[in-house]
Amino acid sequence: MSSDRATRPGGRTARVRAAVRAATLAELAERGYQGLTVEAVAERSGVHKTTVYRRWGNVEGLIADALELASGEPWPVPDTGDIAGDLRALTREVLIGFTDPEDGPVATAFVSAAVQNPSAARALHAFLAARHEQAAPVVRRAVARGELPADTDPTEVVRVAVAPLYYRLFVSGEPVDTAVADRAADAALAAARAGALRAAPAPRAPDDQTPAG
Repeated sequence: MSSDRATRPGGRTARVRAAVRAATLAELAERGYQGLTVEAVAERSGVHKTTVYRRWGNVEGLIADALELASGEPWPVPDTGDIAGDLRALTREVLIGFTDPEDGPVATAFVSAAVQNPSAARALHAFLAARHEQAAPVVRRAVARGELPADTDPTEVVRVAVAPLYYRLFVSGEPVDTAVADRAADAALAAARAGALRAAPAPRAPDDQTPAG
């Protein structure tokens, strides 16, 4: 088989990667990060164990690859007509992602893996950065409508909106529900309207202090 066929979308390499990724997600949903093993993923995916070890190395490699694939997938971006509704819809979407019976254990396992492994942490960072950028249009539309200051940082607004949910879920262990999600969205909106979430100014070029000769 030629190398371009081995790597092109839809080829055997892509099918193997998709099967292993699906098996990884299924195992995470059933057993969590602590119960994830290369052997179980290989058996569930139908891919030989030696192939999985050779290409992914360990469970952290499996998680990192699953996150890399997920970062390129589209995410439903709300468009309710105003920034208040959009941010509330956004935080509720994040809440559903962690509380859904099927998807919640997988999302939680990703965060747990990132806490314990640097490669998983880097993959999660890239995944979240992609999600924040995908959600940024809700803020850009609000700026265009005149709802927010022109120099508002779109991704910072998104980060501030969802951060309280992550804090409760993974740090304080406090309950999280739609009221909490709505309050987080409203707080981010208030900060943005007050100008507290402006984009950082571009660094100024140093003055030329070369003495005149």
